[in-house]
Amino acid sequence: MTFYFTGIRSFPKLWKSNSYFGLSSSHSYLSLFLKDCYGIRNQEKCFSVKTMSAQNTKAMNLLIAKARCVRKLDESSNKQVSADSSHMFAAGAAKKRSQMNPSSKDPVLPPVENIIQLPTKPLNSEEWDKLKEEFKEKANFENWIILQMVKCHSSVDVAKSVLAWVAAKNSGIVGYDLLVKYLYLCVFHKQTSEIIDVYEIMKARYKRLESGAYTLLMRGLIYTDRWREALLLLEDLKKVMIPSKKNYDDCIQGALFHQDVNVAWNLYQELLSHDIVPMLETLKAFFDFGKDMKDDQYSNKLHNILLYLRNNQLYPGESFAHSIKTWFESGQCLGCGKTVESIHLSSEEYEFLKAKIMRDVIDGGDQYKKTTPQELKRFQNFVKYHPPFDVVIDGLNVAKMFPKARESQVLLNVVSHLAKQNLQVLVLGRKHMLTQNSRWRRVEMEKMQKQASFFFADNISEDDPFLLYATLHSGNHCKFITKDLMRDHKACLPDAKTQRLFFKWQQGHQLAIVSKHPGAKITFQHILSYDTVVQTTGDSWHIPYDDDLVERYSYEVPTKWLCLHRKT
Repeated sequence: MTFYFTGIRSFPKLWKSNSYFGLSSSHSYLSLFLKDCYGIRNQEKCFSVKTMSAQNTKAMNLLIAKARCVRKLDESSNKQVSADSSHMFAAGAAKKRSQMNPSSKDPVLPPVENIIQLPTKPLNSEEWDKLKEEFKEKANFENWIILQMVKCHSSVDVAKSVLAWVAAKNSGIVGYDLLVKYLYLCVFHKQTSEIIDVYEIMKARYKRLESGAYTLLMRGLIYTDRWREALLLLEDLKKVMIPSKKNYDDCIQGALFHQDVNVAWNLYQELLSHDIVPMLETLKAFFDFGKDMKDDQYSNKLHNILLYLRNNQLYPGESFAHSIKTWFESGQCLGCGKTVESIHLSSEEYEFLKAKIMRDVIDGGDQYKKTTPQELKRFQNFVKYHPPFDVVIDGLNVAKMFPKARESQVLLNVVSHLAKQNLQVLVLGRKHMLTQNSRWRRVEMEKMQKQASFFFADNISEDDPFLLYATLHSGNHCKFITKDLMRDHKACLPDAKTQRLFFKWQQGHQLAIVSKHPGAKITFQHILSYDTVVQTTGDSWHIPYDDDLVERYSYEVPTKWLCLHRKT
């Protein structure tokens, strides 16, 4: 790194001590995201690849497990919902809902900042002095200007002229913060010689750095011939903290880049030992590295990664799915004819989940903040002396589905629709719903009470524990209707296994109403019959993945699938 002032050979002294396969009712085979779905044959590989989309009923019947649910309700739902209806847990559904119901509040505009035309070429000291005078209101112009350069990814040469200017007027001293910001630009622009110069300076000046500097140096060194020194920096960082997933990602990617698989895999295992969820880019790098390898031991490692995705309900993005497909690819796209796992719990899983919900949400949760033990006991007795329900409705939640409509009329439409199917319906309500007013008409409430069972809780009570209790108590066939996604109750559960079972049960039992306006025919979203999780049958893999253009929330699942099948 060279500057225009003298004394450059003692430079360290200048520094002082920072395709859609939506498993629905019909499917056809087509190329999901690669044009050569019918494929390049590679005799060394043992898998064939297929991608699927929603048009071919025969293929669908092979792939989807038979749903175990209330036949009449499911048949009605399937007839009423069009094939392109997305379920409430589909990736991107939350964003669509927010767009359909925009906030009425005025948008908050970001504060207006002073706009500066950053230099596009290096400046000398006089030019920097002049520019500083123009922005004399800035308390620390030097730090401010280089921060603007970081934000705009200015060229390294321009940023270097700032450091030279500061060093020239401060007896060769440049502060740590300026150096780190300059390092960021060097790493961003992959200026390896500059990165190494800064690394030498910092190594000579400081025994310890803050985590941001360690991260930048590791990221900068990992693709140079001095990449192993990034591993030494990782060891230094471990002495004061657990490195971040990005720190591990940088070092793993660098090790793979330099063909050292053992180092990369050991770092991956170390990352997992800290209970850190790896970046998907890290996992993708292993598949990218393995696409041309014919090594059984390495293939086993990649299978372990796929099982990790499954066990932790992680979904690859589209680019990652490309990498998996490329590794598996061996020829023409053929229908595997395999059945994917059902969304419905086994009897053992259901009883396990039911016991956990009763203990940790109903009995051990915080519901008593909004209800009383006496009221909960009254409800338990109510459920005990009623036959099992087919559908449990959060009455207030459903009634408020159309804000401008009369709430009792909205609820009456839903209850009447279900009652016509001879279903046993329970409506959970509040006592204020029985009071005649413009939102709740007594005559409509009386009609509903002839068609369904009602339980009216106190006005301050929490509905969700009652809804969960009644649904689970009624049996595995019972569905429930609410717009609430139950995230708080899922969080009350003690471990990842129980939370996963809860989410699986929820997807298979929660109904969502998709009617567009008051008075329209009541329709429900189709409940998935399969579990959206990485699946294997030994000779095939089904991998849900995220479309790059879809924003998926943590409580949503992908709608695209990659199907991989072992060649016989």
